[in-house]
Order: sequence, then structure tokens, then C-alpha cells
Amino acid sequence: MMAADYPFSVDGNEFKGKRVLVTGGTKGMGEAMVRRLMLGGASVATTARSPLPEGQQPALFIQTDIGTAHGVQEVVDKVLQSWGGIDILVNCVGGSSAPNGGFQVLTDEEWQKALNVNLMAAVRFDRSLLPGMLDRRSGVILHIASIQHRLPLYDSTLAYAAAKAALTTYSKGLANEVGPKGVRVNVISPGFIETSGAHGMIVQLAKSNGVDERAARQQIMDMIGGIPVGRPGSPEEVAELVAFLASNRAASIHGTDYTIDGGTIPTA
Repeated sequence: MMAADYPFSVDGNEFKGKRVLVTGGTKGMGEAMVRRLMLGGASVATTARSPLPEGQQPALFIQTDIGTAHGVQEVVDKVLQSWGGIDILVNCVGGSSAPNGGFQVLTDEEWQKALNVNLMAAVRFDRSLLPGMLDRRSGVILHIASIQHRLPLYDSTLAYAAAKAALTTYSKGLANEVGPKGVRVNVISPGFIETSGAHGMIVQLAKSNGVDERAARQQIMDMIGGIPVGRPGSPEEVAELVAFLASNRAASIHGTDYTIDGGTIPTA
């Protein structure tokens, strides 16, 4: 099947009977993941700090800040109460609100905020939902990191990059622990993905620099070191990788970090 607003064909039964939690799933890559997994037949729960946008219909929605231990617990309680457990956990929430200005402007508070959202949210969800997967000897955990854990940009996202590096290292250790017990853990590291938020940034840059959107997009691509395929990725392309890694087709893929960046990180 192919939904009108989704560019790839999908097997509507692939995730039938699967209970999925995608954190931060109301916009950008997270929204595309929710849509893709629902098209594949899954029951999908998601979270956001802001209200559910009109037209989105996940099976469960919990509005809370999962950058806090309380927010994570709220989601866990709701999911366990409604479904009794999760089969696939996609820790997608992430981002940076830190100011520009390099290492000196990153206060303890900014560092803590970056660690809470980009590392601790995933750690807390895993700690609460993984035991059920281990009991069933079945489950998939995907952590969405960033190529910045290998190519950190220092101006405003240094704390974000460091938190994503920590998430990646944590994921490797977790994979070693739970792989023999039936749960697969993998990392996805996107590069520049043109979400609606990123498109807004391109529009702003074009206006402030007096250039067209194409030139502004190229400026951002140059800033991160170039994209050999010549364009940013799309949220749906990341969602396809999520769907593949979450499926039985990827049953032997475990403890791996998948880069999806159009070639920004040079090939060895």
C-alpha cells in the first residue's frame, strides 16, 4: 500500500500486533516514523511537549516533557497501563536550544538540559520498558543519535554532540548486555535532514542573506562539510531505515550505528 502523503510503498501487515513507542513523534523525523510504522500496521504511541497537531492520530499520545524523569515516568505509566508493554522502542526525541558562542556560553544548565533530552530520556525509557522485553525475550530498541557524535559542530551544539556521543557509547554497552537475551539495540545517526523545522531555517537564512532558498540550503550543506549526494535527506528516508531495523528483516543486525547523511562523513 502507499498512503497519499507517504512516498514509499509499505506492507500494511509488517508490524501488525506490534506495540511501538516513538518519542518526540509529532514533527520532523519522529512524525515520519510514527506515520511509517502505523502504515505498517503497528499500534504507535508518541510524546511531545506541545499538543497533538491536527490530523495526527497515533494510538496513544502523551503530552509531557520527557527531558525530565517525571515526564518519562508519566509516559511509561500510561503505556504500561494501556498496553502492558512495548515491542519496539524508538528513542527519537532530541535537539538543542543552546545559544551560539562556543564552549564559554554553555552553562551547567545548558549542559544538563542537553544531557537530559539527548541521553537521559533514552536511558530512562530503556530502564523502564526493557525489562518487559527481556521477560518476553523479544524486542527492538533504536536510539536516534546524530553524525555530530563524530563530527561535532562547536558553535551552538557542542553539548548536544557530546550527549549524542554518550548515547552511542551507552547503546553499544546496552547491546552487549541484552543481545543474548533476545533484544536488539541499534543506533541511527542522521546528518542534515530537511524537516519542516530545517526548512524554516533555510527560509530565514535566505531572507537574512538576501539569497534564494537553493543558495541558503547550499550554505548549510557547506557549513557541515558538504553532502556528496547533493541534497539533505528527507524525514521519510530516515523513517524507512527505522522500519527496516525494527522489522524481522533486520533480525541479524545488532549493536550497530547506521549513518544516514548523504555521505557527509567521508567513507574510509
